Amino acid sequence: MSRIHEALKKAEQERAAIQRGGEQPGFNKTPVADVLEEMPARAGAPAAAGYPSVPGFPTSISVDTLLARAAQLEWKPDMATMLFLQSDDSARGTEEFRTLRSRLSQLREKMPLKTLLVTSALPKEGKSFTASNLAQVMVRQHGRRALLIDGDLRAPRLHVMLGTTSEPGLSDYLLGNNDEFSVMQRGPLKNLFFIPSGTGVKDPAELIGNGRLKLLLQRVEPLFDWVIIDSPPAVPVSDASVLANACDGVLMVVRSNATPFDVARKARQEFPDQALVGVVLNGTRDDMPYARYYYESYQKKAITTKA
Repeated sequence: MSRIHEALKKAEQERAAIQRGGEQPGFNKTPVADVLEEMPARAGAPAAAGYPSVPGFPTSISVDTLLARAAQLEWKPDMATMLFLQSDDSARGTEEFRTLRSRLSQLREKMPLKTLLVTSALPKEGKSFTASNLAQVMVRQHGRRALLIDGDLRAPRLHVMLGTTSEPGLSDYLLGNNDEFSVMQRGPLKNLFFIPSGTGVKDPAELIGNGRLKLLLQRVEPLFDWVIIDSPPAVPVSDASVLANACDGVLMVVRSNATPFDVARKARQEFPDQALVGVVLNGTRDDMPYARYYYESYQKKAITTKA
């Protein structure tokens, strides 16, 4: 019996057990990545999909079918900050995010870059705003899927900005209480999926470092074109550096005329040189605090003199 057949048979047995209520979701599940990596692509499958279907069930299991397990919720986003959930595609700041998207796509041609951590040196520098709008602009490209994860278990903000619930979420998965699809949700923007922070925990750093984050990313990465994680600020706590170990790259947000140079440099030192792929400069004009974002490719020499 082939490994593929065994994996699919096991997955079907576990799915049936979960439906009967006889097994707790999130334990001993066959990783989606293991099945997808070995499945040959369907003949004539749309190139835009980018992923094979998963046969072996009563009906063919496609990526869309897997992602349909994510809860469809009615988000009530903060329209002042969620630029791409508005009806106005020309809103101030949208073009800067399109530029950021283009620069990251260019970097992707030179290095593996699918899972991106967005962080800052200190709180209130705009990292959550950057992460959420970057995920939104990614799915504006036809056929692109993006997963936004709130990795800030200390002071989560993404669920507030998107206008949705924070539970279940990342902490519930890391605790082993939920599987990857039961903590995932969808909103009004097609192909944008969200994993909120989840139930509040006492020791976020210990939970993030328990190894299950890498398992989560292993399972979901094959289903998305981009996975964007919002992290706590890098200087006050160690969470960001731990999260970065599971990601392909780090994007740092620095607030103009606010972030002290020595603090920005200290935050930069939390990550290996090759991990830091760019810097977003926020708040360049007082009358447009959220509208103007600039991106520059990371250069080792420049980062020591300009944050």
